[in-house]
Amino acid sequence: MTNLYTDLIDFDKNYVWHPYTSMSNPLPSYLVDSAQGVHIKLASGEKLIDGMSSWWSVLHGYNHPALNQALHQQIDKVSHVMFGGLTHEPAITLCKKLIELSPAGLERVFLSDSGSVSVEVAIKMSIQYWQSQGLSNKSKLLTVRNGYHGDTFAAMSVCDPVTGMHQIFDKVLMKNLFAPAPSIAIDEHWDENSTQALAELFAQHHQELAAFIIEPIVQGTGGMRFYHPNYLKTVRELCDKYKVLFIADEIATGLGRTGKLFACEWADISPDIMCLGKTLTGGYLSLAATLCTEHVATTISNGEASCFMHGPTFMGNPLACAVANASIDLLISSDWQAKVNQIESWFIEKIKRLTGAKRVAQVRVLGSIAVVEMTDSVNVAEIQKHFVQKGVWIRPFGKLIYMMPPLVIEEQQIDTLIDAIEYAIKFDECFISSTE
Repeated sequence: MTNLYTDLIDFDKNYVWHPYTSMSNPLPSYLVDSAQGVHIKLASGEKLIDGMSSWWSVLHGYNHPALNQALHQQIDKVSHVMFGGLTHEPAITLCKKLIELSPAGLERVFLSDSGSVSVEVAIKMSIQYWQSQGLSNKSKLLTVRNGYHGDTFAAMSVCDPVTGMHQIFDKVLMKNLFAPAPSIAIDEHWDENSTQALAELFAQHHQELAAFIIEPIVQGTGGMRFYHPNYLKTVRELCDKYKVLFIADEIATGLGRTGKLFACEWADISPDIMCLGKTLTGGYLSLAATLCTEHVATTISNGEASCFMHGPTFMGNPLACAVANASIDLLISSDWQAKVNQIESWFIEKIKRLTGAKRVAQVRVLGSIAVVEMTDSVNVAEIQKHFVQKGVWIRPFGKLIYMMPPLVIEEQQIDTLIDAIEYAIKFDECFISSTE
């Protein structure tokens, strides 16, 4: 290794604080040189198939010429202007696209700079909506166990208190209400009785509830669980019955990942507020959007404050909006649904050989998402070492080894991902605890 490589790695280890790791005993970080298509090339020479889409954000692969061109064209015009009192074509075009593509009734768009902030915006919208009607007591949120909505404060308050990773902040978070997690999987027979506890919480607490928030169909970081669409239908009915706003967190599921353009389409329902992020720009820049109905926007705007009280500095960033437009155009002009279905069928065919393997509790697939749930917790440092040796990039957590690759992935590359998981689970050092 060159002195520069060693210097960079040493400085990173000693001074750069990475997510979800310790500074005193940090998890290893691998130095990236470049990326192309589904591959990440490390400075140490390894070429890795990315099974994670860089935390689910890279939709069309890395270094895509159409997305690169959109950025090149926009940077020569304007990279950023404040969105207060100014506007621009990329943002306007993006909002038009989102309104046209999103579930019916979502006709107003508030842009922000990250998925977690889009959740903060949604929660603030729901609270201000009721305050604008003189119902300030409606200020709590109802959600479900095993959910995850981000790492900022309001978002943390609606993450699962245990699996949501935020237990240490319990004393300073908003005190919200939690229903049992949806118990019926997407491919199981629906039982109306499964939502009885949820209905009871609505009946008991609706006078203090501003909104119900959930990740549609896929509970992500809280467990990578795929639940039945009828649960969402029931939620929509309960929200209407008890006058509670319905927030759909589509940050991870939006724009095709589950086989539908938006996961709400599995249940054929529309929320009152919807959050988008992650793959909105195809993985190029941080950008998010919170969509709401005209009624929600008008009610807030006619309230005491006469406006919505939020305004991120980089809201509507022209570069991010330009590449988001290009990414959406690329998706919609392609046969994206056939591609997602193809990835799903490859995963189903290839992952089944892990069923019944040592330490494997369950395997499951939906759209371009594949999950291997283990009986033991994963030692991230050790298992990633094995993955890198096998030429893949997969970042497990807890007992979950999961994949959500870019849509440009091919069958042989999925074979390589599954082979690498099969290889890694054979090694005892890859696991740190046992359920036995």
